[in-house]
Amino acid sequence: MGLAVADEIRVARRAVREIVDGMVINLGIGMPTLVVDFIPSDIHVLLQAENGMLGYGPAPEEGAEDPYVTNAGGFPALQVAGASYFDSALAFGMIRCGRVDMTILGALQVSEYGDLANWQVPGRRIYGYGGAIELAQKAKKVVVATTHMSREGETKIVKECTLPITARQCVDLIITDMAVIRVTSSGLVLEEVAAGRRVEEVVEATAAKLTVSRPLGSFE
Repeated sequence: MGLAVADEIRVARRAVREIVDGMVINLGIGMPTLVVDFIPSDIHVLLQAENGMLGYGPAPEEGAEDPYVTNAGGFPALQVAGASYFDSALAFGMIRCGRVDMTILGALQVSEYGDLANWQVPGRRIYGYGGAIELAQKAKKVVVATTHMSREGETKIVKECTLPITARQCVDLIITDMAVIRVTSSGLVLEEVAAGRRVEEVVEATAAKLTVSRPLGSFE
């Protein structure tokens, strides 16, 4: 297993711990889509997608895909008991009315105020922001699942976002391959450090100020 894949799985598995039985959850494209693979069978949730599906599960086995059943990223998915289908206008209506209990989104940057930038890097081709703006503003809880550093080696946890903002002061919790950081009214609080990482390492890799929680937790 490559290091990048292992890091993504670590983040997805930790994000599952935020899930509560009975939730309606929206998973963003990219790393957050991995979360569905680690939801325990005894936790019953409904995953909602902007393309008009409520109640999808992991990807089917190769050869068993249904081209009409996909997640918002267009990848094949399984429907679960109680699944329903509707148009995307209703899907966005659910989000805007606050019917989504939690969204797990990827990020390019998160500021110390909980501002989120996750849809555009200037100069690169973009495919639109999808439901990110509505989800970031209207979901009851916003969790970011991302790597701590970009591919260019720059931190994603910054004092102020320099990339186009998706929504301001929307993020509740940041989960990276290095740490779990909570956004509070008084700043960012480092609550957990990944196994094999040190507090000093996380602080050095973070541009925003961190307050270290005591006691400090850890995750695998």
